[in-house]
Amino acid sequence: MFKYHCLNPISAVGMNKLDENYVKTENADEADVILVRSAKMHEMEFGKNLKAIARAGAGVNNIPLDKCAEEGIVVFNTPGANANGVKELVIAGMLLAARDVVGGIQWVQEFEEDGDIAKLAEKKKKAFAGTELSGKKLGVIGLGAIGVLVANVATHLGMEVYGYDPYVSVDSAWRLSRSIHHATTVDEIYKECDYITIHVPALDSTKGMIDKNAISLMKEGVVILNFARDVLVNQEDIVDALVAGKVHRYVTDFPTKEIVGVKGAIVIPHLGASTEESEDNCAQMAVAEIRDFLENGNITHSVNYPDCNVGTKADGDRITILHRNVPNMIGQFTTLLAQENQNIALMTNKSKKEYAYTVIDVDGSVSDEVVSKLESITDVLGVRVIK
Repeated sequence: MFKYHCLNPISAVGMNKLDENYVKTENADEADVILVRSAKMHEMEFGKNLKAIARAGAGVNNIPLDKCAEEGIVVFNTPGANANGVKELVIAGMLLAARDVVGGIQWVQEFEEDGDIAKLAEKKKKAFAGTELSGKKLGVIGLGAIGVLVANVATHLGMEVYGYDPYVSVDSAWRLSRSIHHATTVDEIYKECDYITIHVPALDSTKGMIDKNAISLMKEGVVILNFARDVLVNQEDIVDALVAGKVHRYVTDFPTKEIVGVKGAIVIPHLGASTEESEDNCAQMAVAEIRDFLENGNITHSVNYPDCNVGTKADGDRITILHRNVPNMIGQFTTLLAQENQNIALMTNKSKKEYAYTVIDVDGSVSDEVVSKLESITDVLGVRVIK
């Protein structure tokens, strides 16, 4: 029996995938797994039973990843589950930037009681005229799940699309339309494109990447869209560029005190993944990940430990070991199991930077004493036996 705790409301479509072996608890300290969306977890103290945290979404900046890794807690996210919802809002953002729809709506509301509004609108509509997307150049920085979808749909709008991602995955490359230009540097995107949209994670190397230096390379009147993370764009520099007219529109899903109210900024209250479908998809993926981990020991879409899939557990016990990625760990495990007369039927080891994960299937059962001995090995962070 596993206990789970939800820090945020999680879609029932996903939670209904949990069977009778899972019980909800209101006490996070006793949970085997925590499901979360946006709740901040950096100040939390984790209970000794906690084995996993599942983020129903892609971003994990609200979770202390290193702390979790050191405490033997696997953190999962759900990349791509909300990609379509974000894609659609990015396209909406481009349309809002191209045509002054927002200004037009606000003007109509100001004259809502004017009986002659229809006639007046015909005279005033020129003030809100815009341009079309067809024929414009779009630069997509980051060709992950969302970036690929945005790039592909933009081609169907008649846009000339440039894509930049030095780390594009094989899967994303296969899904990318062949008509998209491959930019070899991000500067090519800055110099060539009328619209630029960012879809990269918030890393030390990407924070503030859109700054005055990047903006200086861009076309006059460029439109910048940021539906990824607010920290990717230097707030002071984008405000200055909007005021100067260098940037025509900045469309973002992240309200900040610097950007709200600035002329030319279209600020949306973080609605990118706020669709029923996205929330359902994220919940279903998160539940599938934690079930496979708790029941079989498989790791899929972890952000602090390596992914590892060894299939469904067989008849014997399965030992899963979270540990630091240092030499001679495997040798210590196998030596100890041999001394305890445990026959190894299957063994897999995966590593990811400082951390590693070992799965060992044995013929028969594993005693609590063997578990204690494995836990006592230096650099072992967590041991679990799946019966």
